[in-house]
Amino acid sequence: MPVMGAARFERFFRMAASLNVDKSDLKRYDEFLDREIHDLFVVAKATAKANGRDVIEPSDLPVTKGLQERMHEFAKLDEDLEVAPLLEQLLARPPLGIGISEATEARLPAIAGGLSVALAQAFKIIDPRVKNPGSAEWDQVFRIFELLL
Repeated sequence: MPVMGAARFERFFRMAASLNVDKSDLKRYDEFLDREIHDLFVVAKATAKANGRDVIEPSDLPVTKGLQERMHEFAKLDEDLEVAPLLEQLLARPPLGIGISEATEARLPAIAGGLSVALAQAFKIIDPRVKNPGSAEWDQVFRIFELLL
C-alpha cells in the first residue's frame, strides 16, 4: 500500500474506533477485505443464478441491516478521509465466472467501507481498552466475522 494510502487508513482506524494500526495490521486488513468481499460474492452469485441471471446486481449482495448502518457510518467518515477511492483500488474482484453489473461495482467501496467500520468496532467490543490490536485480537475478530458472514 502506498504511504499516503497507509496514512489515510491509519487515520480511518483512529477515527472509527480509536485504534492505532501499523503496516502489518494493514496487511491483515487487506486480507480481511479480500476474504469478506469474496464471501459476499459467493452468496451473491448463488442468488443471481437462482434468479436466472448471469450478472450480479446490487440486490444479490447479502447486505444486512447492521452492515447497511456501518456503510452509513463509513460515508460520514469518508467525507473527511476520502478512503473510498483507495478501497476501490484495493478491492480484488473474485473470479467467480459470473458478471458484475456496473451498479454492483459502484457499490463495492461503500460495502468495503461498512465492513471496515464493523471490523474496527469489533475490536472495541472484544476489548474496549485495546489501542494497538495484536495478532490475538485480529484472530478473534476474524473468527467472529467467519461466524457471521
